[in-house]
Parts: sequence; C-alpha cells; structure tokens
Amino acid sequence: MAKLSEIAEWVGAELEPKFAAVEVTRVAAIAAATAQDVVFAADEATLAKAVASHAGAILAPLSSVVQAEQAVLLVQHPKLAFARIAQRLTPQRARVGIHPSAVVDEPEKIGEGTSIGPGVAIGPDVRIGRNCDIYPNVVIFPGVTIGDNCVVQSGAVLGSIGFGYVRDPHTGEHVQFPQQGTLVIEDNVHIGANTTIDRGALEETRIGAGTKIDNQVHIAHNCRIGKCVLIVAQVGISGSCVIEDDAILGGQVGLGERVTIGPGVILGGAAGVYSGASVYGPGQVFSGIPAQPMKNQMRELATLRRLAKKK
Repeated sequence: MAKLSEIAEWVGAELEPKFAAVEVTRVAAIAAATAQDVVFAADEATLAKAVASHAGAILAPLSSVVQAEQAVLLVQHPKLAFARIAQRLTPQRARVGIHPSAVVDEPEKIGEGTSIGPGVAIGPDVRIGRNCDIYPNVVIFPGVTIGDNCVVQSGAVLGSIGFGYVRDPHTGEHVQFPQQGTLVIEDNVHIGANTTIDRGALEETRIGAGTKIDNQVHIAHNCRIGKCVLIVAQVGISGSCVIEDDAILGGQVGLGERVTIGPGVILGGAAGVYSGASVYGPGQVFSGIPAQPMKNQMRELATLRRLAKKK
C-alpha cells in the first residue's frame, strides 16, 4: 500500500494536493480496477475508458488534457511508470534461502537474499549472486556463474553439455567434442521456464546484463549474448553466435551457427538467419527466411501474389 504522493514521487509526476493522501494497493487492468488500483492509458481511447472506470489513479501521457474524478498522474511513458509502480507495490518475497528439497553442492557460494526453490539441483563450483530467484526444478551444472538480481524460472537448465561432435570418416562414428567450458550469466538477467543454455565448448557462453529470455529458448555453446537483449519464446540459437546489445529476437526465430546479429536489430517472429551470416541495422525489422528487411519481404510477397493472380 502507498499514498499517491509517494507514487507521484516514484515516477516524477505532478499530483493535485487533494489526492496526496489517497492510498492504493496494486496495479490493475482498467476493466477490473477498483478505487485501490492504479491503471495506465497510453492513448486517448484508453484514457477515456480509464476515466470511466473505478480506478483510484490513472497514469496518462504528458500531452493529455483530461477531466476526471480520479487522480491523474501525467508521465512521459505511462506503461513504464506502471511497471515501476507494480514493482514497488508487489509484496516482498515470503522466503529466501535454500528449500530443504533442493540439492546444492556448495551452499556457501550462494549470495545473500537469494531464494532456491524446491527440487533445484546445483552442481559444484556454481556461484550465484545476491537477491536471485531460482524457481523449482531448475538444474544448474557445475562451474556456472550467475550474477545479482537474476530470475531463473522452473525447468530451466543452465550450463548443460553442448551438442558438438566430430565425425570419424572411416567408421562414421560421431565423437563428442570436448564441452568443458563455462556459462556466465551477468546481473539482472531473467530466464524463462524450460529454457536451456549450454556451456562453452572450450571457453564460455555469456549472457549480458539486463537480458530477458522467454520460455522454451535454446542457446547453444559458445554464444555471446549482449546487454539488454530480448529473446522471445521458442527461439533456437546455434553455436558460436553473437547477438549484440539491445537486439530483439521474436518468437521462433532460428539462427544457424556463427551468426552475428548487430546492436538494436529486430528479428520478427519465425525469421531465419543462415549459418555465418551477419545482420546489421539498428532499429530495423528483419523478417522471413533468409531474414531481410521487412519492407523488402513485403514487396516480394506482393509481387508473388500479383504473379499468382495473373496465372
């Protein structure tokens, strides 16, 4: 619970004095909001719905001109302010420490304030920083390093053995290439449920600070993921790929091995990049297989449709 005067201070918004002592307890969707809730409106249409709702306070864009019975807090980015407020209003974690059913080889290497959930398995020489949440049934292989304020959701496997083999041309046998490197996860990384990140073969796989990885993602050995990268569900990243800072990979994107994705590049859902290719263009959206600027792909599809109609 917090007073609106406090909330206004958190997000740098002005507030009419008569609302300063009003208390709210949580954030909510507009349709379900009560007088104890904060909602946000990113445009005029949504703002009209918010004003008509039962919400106790509304976050609205700075440019808004609105008359409402509720408190209206004008901010530059209402959705971002909404997220910040939600973090402040969310109750603190009920428990930190190691659950009795977890198997932790070296508990002394786990930082203060970190929570290790039921059924977690953590191998030797694993270091986990402060204030991390390791959800139930996570598996962390030996030698993995995890920074501070990280979240690893249920079923994730970190530091697993990579898929690397050398074929014997005489016998046809596939001999496993050494997978003895490490995995380093920097601060403030979130890893989704059932995601797998392999260790490096001889050196390391690294996930940069602030990166957020969705559910059911696979990142193979020797990959280097930059800072503040977003990777959406069911992405598959082959070995030795480099994804630079602030890139975004949409759902079901697939990368062949040794691919480089430049800083700020956006790969649309189901885009594919062939092995050895590089994709550059900050803020530009690429789509299709092989991935190309979206406007080029749309032009090609339109041409194909016209040709199909002619036939």
